[in-house]
This record gives sequence, C-alpha cells and structure tokens, in this order.
Amino acid sequence: MSDTLPLDVIGRRVEVNGEHATVHFSGIVPPVAGVWLGVEWDNPERGKHDGSHEGTVYFTCRHPTGGSFIRPNKVNFGVDFLTAIKNRYVLEDEPEDDGKEHIVILGNKPVETVGFDSITKLQSQLSKLKDISLKSCAVSCAGEKGAIAKACQNLRVIDLSKNLLSSWDEVIYIADQLKHLEVLNLSDNKLRFPSASPSVTGAFSTLKVLVLNRTGITWAEVLRCAPGWPVLEELHLSANRICISERPTDVLQTVKLLDLSSNPSVDENQLLLIAYLPRLQQLNLSDTGISSVHFVDAAIGCKTSMFPSLRYLLVNDNHIEHWSFINELDKLQSLQSLCCLRNPLTERSKEAETIRQFIIAKISQLKTLNKREILPEERRGAELDYQKAFGNEWKKAGGHQDPDKNRPNEDFVAAHPRYQLLCHKYGAPEDGELKIQQPCMLKNQLLTLRIKCPDQLEQKVIEKQLPDSMTVQKVKGLLSRLLKVPVSELRLSYASPKMPGREIELENDLQSLQFYSVENGDCLLVRW
Repeated sequence: MSDTLPLDVIGRRVEVNGEHATVHFSGIVPPVAGVWLGVEWDNPERGKHDGSHEGTVYFTCRHPTGGSFIRPNKVNFGVDFLTAIKNRYVLEDEPEDDGKEHIVILGNKPVETVGFDSITKLQSQLSKLKDISLKSCAVSCAGEKGAIAKACQNLRVIDLSKNLLSSWDEVIYIADQLKHLEVLNLSDNKLRFPSASPSVTGAFSTLKVLVLNRTGITWAEVLRCAPGWPVLEELHLSANRICISERPTDVLQTVKLLDLSSNPSVDENQLLLIAYLPRLQQLNLSDTGISSVHFVDAAIGCKTSMFPSLRYLLVNDNHIEHWSFINELDKLQSLQSLCCLRNPLTERSKEAETIRQFIIAKISQLKTLNKREILPEERRGAELDYQKAFGNEWKKAGGHQDPDKNRPNEDFVAAHPRYQLLCHKYGAPEDGELKIQQPCMLKNQLLTLRIKCPDQLEQKVIEKQLPDSMTVQKVKGLLSRLLKVPVSELRLSYASPKMPGREIELENDLQSLQFYSVENGDCLLVRW
C-alpha cells in the first residue's frame, strides 16, 4: 500500500482489509482536500452510499449502499504473478553473519543454499513446480515480460481464484508464458472481457479445464473468447447470470463438461442452442430454476438427436414438479446418470423410495440415480412396481392383457411412455395384482409364500404369510427358528411363476421382500 497511484487505476480491482472492490473514481471530493478513490464493494453491505456525495454523483453502483470513498494509502492494488508464487512457496531467512548463507523453503521443504548458488537453486526449484494454488494471494498482473516463462517452465495446474485480476487481457499475458498449462481456475475475479474477439495467440493451446465461476462473464463473451481454447474439455460457468443467446458455431466442440449451475436465466429454449455440442458428456443445470424440457424432434418412445453424447445430468435444486420432465429424459440416447435432488417432484412425497422407483422405471438406460447405483434387481423391482401402481389407470385407458386388444389411449401413452414396453418385457399385469396396488404408497401387504428347501429332500414345503415390508434379515431369523439352522448359514432366493426356470437371489439382508418384487404365490428357496 502506498500513496502512488497506478496510471490505469479506474477499473482496477483492489483489496481493503480483506474485502474486494472495483475502483470507479479517482480525484478530489470537496470539501476535503486530497485524492480519493471511489470504489464499489463486492459485498454491498460494506459500503455507505451509491457513489454520490452532497448531491454530486461521482460514480454509480448497482446497490444503493455499495460505494465508499477511500484514501489510496488504505488500498492494496496487489502483486504480480511471480511475486505471489515466491511469497506463497518460497521464504528466505535472514542471511548468516557472512552474508552468504541462506535457507530457502519450497512448500514445506527447506533447501540450504550459499552465496550466488542460492539464486540458481531457487530458480531450479521453482521450475519444477507443476501444480500451484495462488488463491487469495492478491495477484493483479502478469509482471515483467517473460519472467513467468523463465521461472516456471512446467506449470500445468493453477488456481488463481479470488485474486485482483481485472481483465481477460491480463490473464492472456500470464497464460501466454505457460506453454504446458492444462487447468486454470479464475473464479471470483471480476474480469473485464473484450468487446471484440481477441486475436488467437496460442496462450491457451494446451488448456483442458477452465473455471470461470462468479467472474461476471456473459455468453457472448464466452463465444468471443472460445476460439482461443482449441482443446478445452471442461468449462465451468457457475453463478454468472448467463443467458444463452446464440448457438456455438465452430467453438466449444471439444467440451465434455459444461457447468451452468446457479444461472437463473437458463431455460429449456436456451438449452436447445447447446444441444448439438458433439462431445458434451456432463451437463450441470442445478439451481437454474429449470422446470421443463421438450425434445421436439423425437416422438414418444423414440430417441432425440439432441445431446448425443450426454451421459451425466445434474438438475438439483430446481422447479421440476411434473413427470413429463422425467419422461423426456428417456429420449436422451446416452444418459446413464441423473441427479435430481430437492425438486418439488422429489420432495412432495414422504415415500422417497417410491419416487426413486418411478424415475428408474421411466428412464430405461439409467445406471445411477442421485449417486446411487441402480443394480439389475432394483431395476426389475422398480419396473414391476411401476406396472402395478398404474395398472388400473392403464386398464381404464384401454389397456388389456390380450395383446390384440391392448390399445391404451394417447393421454395414457403420453403420461407413461414406457408402460407398453414393460408389458412386453414382463407381461401385462394381472387383475389380482391391480386390486391390491396402492399408487405412491408402500403399506404393508401380507404375501402368501411357499417355502422350499431344494437341497433337503426330507424337508416338507411350508406355507407362510409374510409382510412385503419384512427384510431379508428378518426372514432369515424366522426361518432359522423354523428349520433349526444358524442364520449365518442361510442363503435365500425365490422363484416366480411369471419367470419359469429363473431364480432371483435375495442377497441384501437389509432390503425388503417388496424391494425384490416378491409376490403372492412365489416360492422362497432356502439353502444352507
């Protein structure tokens, strides 16, 4: 901090007592003599006014209390990139009495050096750095031309988040000296981006991951800068109030991950503009307020040509409340993983597992839901329960066990696009099943089951009524008492008349019979 002002003070990012601000004014503010800086705080609660003083407007702020006037000697304008690295990674002790011996600490490793060799060894150690974090180190500029390239030849990963960088041009000056740069985090730097496409310098020719969360970048600015990112694979744009205004053309074609979370202006129409990024595998739309999506190029039961490579989709903390959103996701040809937490659709029911089952049943290729793997037996159980839950509705809409008479109306098919496919897969639900089902409820039901010990020929077949909510562990406890066999030795499976010749293992002791879709008339098979 000093009384000397930089020539380009307007627009500079500054730090005052740990708070960040942008300089909008430099000059006299009568009646007090001397130079003042007018700043707009990142945290508007830190300020006192809107840039006005005694009726005169010196600068403007977005918030009525976002501004302050501060003396220049109270402001930290930051340091250059290389100084920040030395401050964080290298500390020099006071020289010994002979004035030649030094101890240099690189990270946590002390390095003893003597005389002129100390400089050479220091440079050698810095050149070995590959991954650095300069978060909150007040970096404001690149510094002396060529100094970064000379000192840090092997840097590949850099965290420059929450610094005092004020322009994209300054970022280019830094990156242009780092020929192996692969990962760059610039989050929480309020950057000025160019109003015209910057010339492609090769500064980001090796960059694969770029994090621009909370930088104030717009979609138009993303597209203007994108030609300079020829091999970019991950682009993080969270919390920038982005509105996707145009389709990427010949840019972002290598991007595999796009993070648009916490951008409340993003809607389904904007998504169509990025729907043909050929390599996009992961899309984060959490906390955008999205509530619906429609892939108009695909009819019911067909796959869309949009988002051809999308495998992972995050839509947490949104306004999704209709099953039509989930139905549309089944049209995505590559979708395997979905996170859909804290939405009205998933929060309105006390039966979270029922909602999970319905989502699994509606999206055929899904392998992970809310970070939980979907095992084959869970999918089978979910699809069978879904069939039973909506069986009466299917029948009323024109569904029938006879394939020649099975013609549910358009409204039912639109609401349950996969129902007919499930009938082909498992057979149409029987009338007896439809009478006992209770949609969206998992109340206890008594199942009449035959219990058979196929390896113990002398053991008679037993018939028991068990609640479908009974866990496998409790069933084993009951059978242990009946058969006089230790629980630890029992292995359970079951066979169903609907699947002749097939045996389903009950391998998870904590799951219920209902989870495995055990039904009335099924046969429990017990081995030890």
